[in-house]
Amino acid sequence: MITEIGITAGDIWHYLDQHGKTPLKQLLQGIGTDRDRALMSIGWLAREGHVIVEGTGPDYQAYLRR
Repeated sequence: MITEIGITAGDIWHYLDQHGKTPLKQLLQGIGTDRDRALMSIGWLAREGHVIVEGTGPDYQAYLRR
């Protein structure tokens, strides 16, 4: 499972690098993976300081820390 989370984290990083600040719903559609795996991957990236997540409830947005 850790391998899949890492691969998805890479997909998220590349998507955000190309698209900038993105609503979570759009990000999930853009990378084409299930919500649970995407959230684990976003958490991993956020914990490592690569991604910032802002907002509340359904309005969460993510972007790369520059």
